[in-house]
Amino acid sequence: MQPPRTDLDPPKDDPFTVEQLKQYDGSDPSKPIYVAIKGQIFDVSRKGDVYGPGKSYNIFAGKDGSKGLGKSSLNPEDAVSDYSDLPENEKKVLDDWHTFFSKRYNIVGRIVDSPSANL
Repeated sequence: MQPPRTDLDPPKDDPFTVEQLKQYDGSDPSKPIYVAIKGQIFDVSRKGDVYGPGKSYNIFAGKDGSKGLGKSSLNPEDAVSDYSDLPENEKKVLDDWHTFFSKRYNIVGRIVDSPSANL
């Protein structure tokens, strides 16, 4: 596991729609790779070996896959933003992922039109 970083930029609050976020899935090498958790968007570009096309966690790139993170699932049907039906123990796992990302990746914005934006 990678250690927390001390060189992160101040968090940004730039608004993104779900459609706009899809452009940052790693398929275009000229664009960064973004992953959203609970509506907050993180730049994971420096970990392209994990989040890039064909890699193990690419399922979360360019979208908010909060439910899948909470369930510890790499199934495509679980990589959705609505995590409202997760049991408390899986919501805790999701919170732990959010904390992990917050300490390691720059926050570049937030999703303004997804279910998780209001949870």
